[in-house]
Amino acid sequence: MSSGKRTLIALVTGAIFGFSAALAGGVLAQGSSAHGGRIGNTLEAAVQSVQGPQAAAGGASARGSGDPAGLPWQEARLFAEVYEHIKSDYVDRISDRKLMDSAIRGMVSSLDPHSAYLDSEEFEETRLSTMGSYPGVGIEVAADGSAVKILHAIPGSPAAQAGLRAGDEILAIDGKEVGPDVSGAIAHMRGTSGSTVTLSIHRAGKSGLMNVVLRRANVMVSSVDSETLAPGYGYVRIEEFTDTTPDELSAAISKLQRDNAGGLRGLVLDLRDNPGGVLESGVAVADDFLNSGVIITAEGRTPDARFEMDATPGDLMNGAPIVVLVNSGTASAAEIVSAALKDHGRALLIGDKTYGKGTVQTVIPLRYGGAVKLTTSRYFTPSGGSVQGKGILPDIVVKGPERQPAPILTAKDGPSLQSRDPEVQLALRTLEGEVQADAGSGHLVKTMATSIPPTLAANDLVP
Repeated sequence: MSSGKRTLIALVTGAIFGFSAALAGGVLAQGSSAHGGRIGNTLEAAVQSVQGPQAAAGGASARGSGDPAGLPWQEARLFAEVYEHIKSDYVDRISDRKLMDSAIRGMVSSLDPHSAYLDSEEFEETRLSTMGSYPGVGIEVAADGSAVKILHAIPGSPAAQAGLRAGDEILAIDGKEVGPDVSGAIAHMRGTSGSTVTLSIHRAGKSGLMNVVLRRANVMVSSVDSETLAPGYGYVRIEEFTDTTPDELSAAISKLQRDNAGGLRGLVLDLRDNPGGVLESGVAVADDFLNSGVIITAEGRTPDARFEMDATPGDLMNGAPIVVLVNSGTASAAEIVSAALKDHGRALLIGDKTYGKGTVQTVIPLRYGGAVKLTTSRYFTPSGGSVQGKGILPDIVVKGPERQPAPILTAKDGPSLQSRDPEVQLALRTLEGEVQADAGSGHLVKTMATSIPPTLAANDLVP
């Protein structure tokens, strides 16, 4: 098949998805439609050219030839006809650039919920979001059915201050419907610090929509928080995995070691509502608690998409027991860490089943600006399993409705984290029981998982 034929078919496929998004969103054109006829005729001519004279003259189409690998020329002609009608008859004038952009976006977003086309501005925003700060409202989102769902509100951000939380669905931004277009939603929410944006939010259990006005700010992304829960017991929460997360984690554990004269006897690693992030950072965090063994293997079509990443000697906790807290918002790189520590018997998982994202995306810069974020690999845990669509079932599943992690308070005289978060208290008591048993590293996973009921009401532990 010639490259020209492949290009045309790709464009047609994208247009079918992309045009519907552009029209449904009521996009207003800035340019003129004076070139509509020329463009439409050009496309029609291109269709006839690659079809060949026989097909152009009304010969049998590839669809009717019985060849399963045949090209759908009727759909290509249909694309040209629809394009012509949009340019000449649609109620608003749509620029050629906008239509082509929509076609490209539709082509990529139709692949899966995690692939997306990024224009130059979106590409830059994606790059900045992994570097520690960006201008916006401070939420992590993902496509969920016909809407964009909030996975996480960054502490201290405009979104967090307004009370937005994981599970909220964004149905419209500044009055324009969003649909499942994650890239478009992110682009619309980003903007100059000090400017405002209005989100129409649907929250489970609430009737009607909430219209929330947020003032954009420069969101500082500190991905790691930590504190001492009790003498000898540390707590680390990783909000997401950025380029700086491994260094932040090392600094946090070093501080906890200094703050506890006898060192750390156990650690609670909180990955609840962590949407993932940079793959290499997730692998590095898992490596920080492992001395050897496979962390992740990946399979894809290209050589770069097929790889294995292994642990290297060195454990920041020196073998002390670890409990990892997870929930339905624990996704992607956070699941890589959870699965690696669980499969190697290095940690016990407590909470709810994780999200189930078992794919790796690669951001590929494009020649004329922008980038395409494509799913390039499926990854597998050390045990050889995939979490895609399944998630990870914790060793101890906490029964009852899923709870939001309690915020970490800066005031020293406030109530303790474990008194405000039953799952943190459960994790702490599990660690204390392990240390009191003086069983040594590895005993936690082998005995505690069988001695504690598989489902446990965390509220039963609150004094």
